[in-house]
Amino acid sequence: MTAALIELDSVSKEYALGESQVLALDSVSLRIGAGEFATIWGPSGSGKSTLLNLIGLIDQPSRGAVRIEGQETQSLSDRALTDIRFRTLGFVFQNYNLVPVLSALENVMLPLQIHGVPEKEARTKAETLLEAVGLSPQRDSRPDKMSGGQRQRVAVARALVTDPRIVLADEPTANLDSRTSQVIIDLMRDLNRSRGVTFVFSTHDQQLLDHVDRHIHLRDGKITEDRNSASTPAKTVLKLYKRADGTEST
Repeated sequence: MTAALIELDSVSKEYALGESQVLALDSVSLRIGAGEFATIWGPSGSGKSTLLNLIGLIDQPSRGAVRIEGQETQSLSDRALTDIRFRTLGFVFQNYNLVPVLSALENVMLPLQIHGVPEKEARTKAETLLEAVGLSPQRDSRPDKMSGGQRQRVAVARALVTDPRIVLADEPTANLDSRTSQVIIDLMRDLNRSRGVTFVFSTHDQQLLDHVDRHIHLRDGKITEDRNSASTPAKTVLKLYKRADGTEST
């Protein structure tokens, strides 16, 4: 394995549920190297989202250590954690989390504008990424005028706009049909290969596992299997998106 970009050492996470404590993750240790394409898979309630939230520094472990690029994160200030999330991490959510009153282009520009990047620079970068995910014709469309697959591609472009080393995707295909799910996974795979971005996504859909290099299986908060496999080569993504007349197919 390449040098560890993400490290979890004996990480546990407990949540209060009324007067009880629920153990969502139980002593999980994990190393993910730069440039990997990995999935965390398992049934609902297995701890997938909790694990991604800890890697993404959205939550803190009850016990154990989380390191990103070799840096311990438990003792960092909120400002320092925000800085790591902006510089190093990108997020894709199953419900897209797009701002409904903004166009596709404006949604992709938003993370840069929040952090003070000049509008011209943010616009140029967002336009480049929309082209990369095959959505230049929809740049001025709002989310309610786009299909689920198109909205998720906007979300992928937005996740990449800050040049993160890691993109975390929580059930990115959960609301999509099987064909569009494959398109999204192939898109992420293509970007993983062409840009060297580490992708870690969660799923409960075993049909997607053939498209992933590394399978990390969670059950009841524990890793029960962690294996690598030869991934089916990703298709040329834009060929899936555009018909001969240039219109979008998904």
